[in-house]
Amino acid sequence: MTEIRKFERIRIEVLGSLRLVTEADLGEPVRLTAPKPRQMIALLALQANRVVSVAALAEELWGDRPPVSMRTALQTYVVQIRKFLARHLGRSTEVVAHEILVTKQDGYQFNVERGDLDVHEFERLASAGSRALAEGNDVLAERLLTASLDFWRGQPLADVQAGPLLEPAVAYLKESRLAVLQQRVEIRLRLGLHHELPAELAALVLEHPTNEEFHAQYMLALYRCGRCADALNVYHRLREYLVEELGIDPSMKVQKLHQAMLDANATLDWRRYPRLDSTVRQGERPAA
Repeated sequence: MTEIRKFERIRIEVLGSLRLVTEADLGEPVRLTAPKPRQMIALLALQANRVVSVAALAEELWGDRPPVSMRTALQTYVVQIRKFLARHLGRSTEVVAHEILVTKQDGYQFNVERGDLDVHEFERLASAGSRALAEGNDVLAERLLTASLDFWRGQPLADVQAGPLLEPAVAYLKESRLAVLQQRVEIRLRLGLHHELPAELAALVLEHPTNEEFHAQYMLALYRCGRCADALNVYHRLREYLVEELGIDPSMKVQKLHQAMLDANATLDWRRYPRLDSTVRQGERPAA
């Protein structure tokens, strides 16, 4: 007698290559191999628990030149995805069609439960970290932001062909990750963890050569590690790059941080003024 698998949960991961992980597959990711169904399920996953119209799916898959048989093609892809999900969940395609990938009026809805989509968990933990930061709980904020970043495995949807709807969604996710990274570095600087930051920030400024916030944080981390010369070199490299590539100087904020280092300004000492990491002003002192 054939054993019937009873696992009913599937975890969708988009913060890296597109992966679907089920308990039935013992944690091993499973892959849809056909490009169009992969692109389709990526869009449905990013819009999880909401209806995605046929028009939106067609725009994503074919841009402004959908084939005459567009609806038939979409229905074929949906059937393929449902069979794929049914096979790996140990359920019938009818149940999948009724509960998971559901046909709605002129569209489809991909239903997921709490915790089953990595981007939802990233956003939930990042929001909680931001709230903790606003409340002044740096230790909790650092822990939550780190947990949110742990969901990232690489560039979002790295192995999916992104169309006109997925492209801005991917760009948004990348910017969200950068914002969380900047927040976490700021917190770690305030907590006196600057010795842990130079390697991480060296990679970030190399990846984002025009991001002045990362450069400022890198300068400050090096300075607090007793590497003032290296910190000043970071500033000079940034300035050279901005002048040569964009014809502009670093922002006034970064220039003031540079000058504060030249002056050995006491506000750069985290033990005395830990919350001045991003607001160094030449010649100013914090209020008592």
